[in-house]
Amino acid sequence: MTRPTAADDLILGLTKVVDLPGLTTAAGAPLGAEDIAALIGEADRFCTEVLAPGWQSADREGAHYANGKVTVPAQYHATMKAWIESGWQGVAAPEAQGGQGLPHSIWTAVTELASAADMAFFLGPILTAGAIDLLQLFGTEDQQARWLPKLITGEWPGTMNLTEPQAGSDLGAIRTRAEPLGNGRYAIHGQKIYITWGEHETTDNILHLILARLPDAPAGSRGISLFAAQRVLEDGTRNALRCGGIEKKMGIHASPTCVMLFEGAEAEMIGEPGRGLNAMFAMMNAARLAVGVQGVGQGARALQLAESYADQRVQGGRAIAEHPDVARMLTEMRAITLAGRLLALEAAAALDRHHLLQDEAAATRLALLIPIVKAWCSDRGVDVASLGIQVHGGMGFVEDTGAAQVLRDARIAPIYEGTNGIQAIDLLVRKLGKDQGAAMRALLAEVAATPGLAEAAAQLGTATEAMLAVLARDPDAAQSLAVAYLEACGWTLGGWMLARAAAASPAHQHLATFYRVRLLPRAAARCLEIAAATGASAIAA
Repeated sequence: MTRPTAADDLILGLTKVVDLPGLTTAAGAPLGAEDIAALIGEADRFCTEVLAPGWQSADREGAHYANGKVTVPAQYHATMKAWIESGWQGVAAPEAQGGQGLPHSIWTAVTELASAADMAFFLGPILTAGAIDLLQLFGTEDQQARWLPKLITGEWPGTMNLTEPQAGSDLGAIRTRAEPLGNGRYAIHGQKIYITWGEHETTDNILHLILARLPDAPAGSRGISLFAAQRVLEDGTRNALRCGGIEKKMGIHASPTCVMLFEGAEAEMIGEPGRGLNAMFAMMNAARLAVGVQGVGQGARALQLAESYADQRVQGGRAIAEHPDVARMLTEMRAITLAGRLLALEAAAALDRHHLLQDEAAATRLALLIPIVKAWCSDRGVDVASLGIQVHGGMGFVEDTGAAQVLRDARIAPIYEGTNGIQAIDLLVRKLGKDQGAAMRALLAEVAATPGLAEAAAQLGTATEAMLAVLARDPDAAQSLAVAYLEACGWTLGGWMLARAAAASPAHQHLATFYRVRLLPRAAARCLEIAAATGASAIAA
């Protein structure tokens, strides 16, 4: 049986569901459906032929630290060279600095395909893309001229140095300090932890973005500034920064997660003093979208493995894919993965509408969707990976099949770039509370206008009003329900995206119906939870 591939559904999503051709035409830089199909097809070929073949061997070899040196799987040197030569790093970067200037939606599709192929490797390019975005917004012309061309080719990866032992989610507790050197440069002193791809030898240089405090900085988040430090300085000498060790982790074994020590490292300020978090959050928003897409990618990899195994494994005289409960699990995996894929593309299209058309309503929509995509899609990636193991049965618990690795790798996504609990609180307090639900009501009006979804939209609308009411009178109680609310949003919007896919492609009607009947009730359950906990009178029928 021929099933749509991830690339097929990405092309459908981009061309028919979020209408990227129409968006780019309106922006004056038309990108036709055939162009999009060719781009995604080539990205799929690169990921399948270059990234995917060694994902399990890279996991087994892992990253290592000894005598002050970090080593990554030997194959990654050739992989990084191929990545740089491919030009994919700059697909959405500005043409003036050597990029292709394509919409972020294309990069989002590449992110899914590459994350599914080898998540551990692709974490580096994801952070580099964030560094490119940040420098475009906050770097000086001189900084952009010196750093962006190298980042855009991928010759220099970028890192994000936020977390410290005492400062995880509470970035206001950062202690790393930046001492002025009197020449527009600063000396960075401090320790950062959990720095993805913070040190390695696959490239000649690395650009580290670092949050630190100036000597006279006030306490708390307002006293934090952003700096950039090269691993190797312009004169060829090694900067005063080094890796002090790497973490032994549950998953993404091939990705070095470093303790970085800054011992007077020479750095430059990015943006304004005391505005470091504002600049870094610009990078983190794109990173949070990418993490949600990583969840989709791990779901897609789990589905691919499960479908292949279920087609070949014969029990009771027939392939287990034909057994009703296995067929149910596979359909659930397909429906959830497609819903997450399309929801991420919807967010990426909002980002493109904002950037290409200066559409402020799109910026509001994007802000609303980012925490939902990051949290709901990454949680669903874990769920789908777990289901994939179940489809394999005992072989899923054995490392050889790869199903266990998918679950191990997927489990980090709900944690990093802001835990999913923080995403839920962000959705509730900073998004819903900021405009008293106006943006959410506008979104739900679109959902309600979609055939078959009026009831689900009404249920979530009632839950929204209940959450606003409890947020006003008891913020802590509201925050304790934030995850339930985000989950209700995610399940509802997933149904909305699948309904739109079915309208664009009748072949997807079966998945859309399955989702509406078997999975959408999970949103209603979360709405009932909110009603019971808040004392709301009823959930709309």
